[in-house]
Amino acid sequence: MSDKQEKEQKLMKVFLFDKEKNALVEIIQPKETFADVGGLDEVKKKIEMNFILPLQKPEFFKAYGKKAGGSLLLYGPPGCGKTFIAKAIAGEINANFLHIELQAILSMYIGQSEHNLHDVFEKARESKPCVLFIDELDALGGSRHNMRFHHERTLVNQLLVELDGLDSHNDGIYIIGATNTPWYLDPALKRPGRLNQMIFIPPPSEKEREIILNLKIKDKPQDSLDMKKIASKTNYFSGADLDQLVHDSVEAALERSLESGELQPITNMDILKVLKERKPTTLEWFSTAKNYATFSDVNKDYTTVLDYMKENKIR
Repeated sequence: MSDKQEKEQKLMKVFLFDKEKNALVEIIQPKETFADVGGLDEVKKKIEMNFILPLQKPEFFKAYGKKAGGSLLLYGPPGCGKTFIAKAIAGEINANFLHIELQAILSMYIGQSEHNLHDVFEKARESKPCVLFIDELDALGGSRHNMRFHHERTLVNQLLVELDGLDSHNDGIYIIGATNTPWYLDPALKRPGRLNQMIFIPPPSEKEREIILNLKIKDKPQDSLDMKKIASKTNYFSGADLDQLVHDSVEAALERSLESGELQPITNMDILKVLKERKPTTLEWFSTAKNYATFSDVNKDYTTVLDYMKENKIR
C-alpha cells in the first residue's frame, strides 16, 4: 500500500465516523443548484462572480490574476438557509461538498483539535473541486482577544494557517464559512485572502415564505389552506420559524383527530391561531446586529443589514 493510500485510509477511519459509526465528516455531491434557491438574486449574483464564473470563463479571470477557488462568509439570522445555499454552490459547480461537524474537530486532548482541523482540510484538498463548508464558524474562529485558554487560541491560529493557503495549495477549494454572529469572529479571519467576502443572508421574502409553507404542509391532511394569506402575516419569519409554525399546526389537528376519533385536516384557523402565539426569532438577531452596525462597525461591514432593516421597516 502506498503512503497516499495509507493516509486516505487513516482519514476515512479516524475522521469520517464516530464510535457509533455516525458520519462526522462526509463528502457528498449535492443535487441542489441555484435553481432551487428562491429569490436572493443579489446574493446569487455575488456568489456567481466569485465562485462560478471563474470556472465557466477562466480566461477572463486569469487575465486579471484571479484563480478558481476562494472563500466566502455567509452571515445572517439563524434558520435562513445558509447551509442550503452552500450546498447549492457545490451543486452549481459540480463540486464535492464537505461539511465540517464541530464534534469531528474538537478534542479534549491538547493539540488534537488542530490536528483534526488540518486533516479535514487535507481531505478537501484530495477531493478537488470541493466546497468546504464550516458552519458555526464562531465556534472555531472566535476572537482570540476574548479567549481565556491557550488551546482555544491555537485552534484559531491553525484555522488561519489553513486559510492562508488559499493562493497556493487550496487551489480549487471553495471555503465557505457561516455564522449568525460575525461580530464575534477573530478580525484576522476577515482580512484579505481569507474570509473577507461577507454576504448577508436575509429572512425569506413573502413569496419565498409561501413556497416554504407549501413544501412543509405538502402531503399532510389539509382543508383549502390559503398560504398566500398566511405568508403575508409571517413577516421576518425564518425558514426554521415557518417549520415550527407548521409543526404546531399539525399538533393542533392531530389533537382534534384523537379527540374525535376521525382524521381532521389542518385548517387556516389552526395556522392562524398558532401564528398569534409566535413571533419571528429573527427580530432579536436584528436588534443585536443593529447595535453592532451602529456603534462598532468601523469597516462598515454591516451597512447591508441596516439598509435591509430600513427597507423592511424593522426597528
